[in-house]
Amino acid sequence: MSDAAAWDARYAGEGFQFGEAPNRYLESLAPWLRPGMRALAVGDGEGRNGVWLAAQGLRVTSLDWSAVGLAKARALAARRGVTLETVVADAARWDWPAAAYDLIAWIFVHLPPADRHAAAQGALRALAPGGMLALECFTPAQEGRRSGGPKDVSLLWSRTIVEAEFCGALEIVELLEGTVLLDEGPRHQGHAEVVRALLRRPG
Repeated sequence: MSDAAAWDARYAGEGFQFGEAPNRYLESLAPWLRPGMRALAVGDGEGRNGVWLAAQGLRVTSLDWSAVGLAKARALAARRGVTLETVVADAARWDWPAAAYDLIAWIFVHLPPADRHAAAQGALRALAPGGMLALECFTPAQEGRRSGGPKDVSLLWSRTIVEAEFCGALEIVELLEGTVLLDEGPRHQGHAEVVRALLRRPG
């Protein structure tokens, strides 16, 4: 799934490919959230994470390169009675606004290494002092499992990659690798190998 057109085609189907409920790791971070926080959901697709954040009282922008996915995100937000701003853009080429967000949710966003680095640099630019970055992504140990994730190993994350991309600028609140049980729509079902991180900018 390497371009916006491919994701448009996937999201054009009935139902929600990754479910309507938020990512469980993001949901577990609810105690860190406060109404009025400015949040960015990167690669938010059909909006499950952005809409959930908005329901917690955050001011949310959902970023994705699929216009079809984000149309479904807006419909989900309307159905839930929350406000959601959507931006159709490639995360690696978007003009990330400086110090604009108190929370960036990077949930299962897998990009080629150069694009990943560009998007990570953008996220660092966009995170306000005291802001947090929450990340969950598949690791190379996911190879052979049928619970989701890209087949190209270069797109996968690891603790080492998280540290290389973010930890020069952000403090580690937690950074874990291991097995989780996914139940996120038809595309993420079963045991999976992931890295989870909660990082915070000083200030």
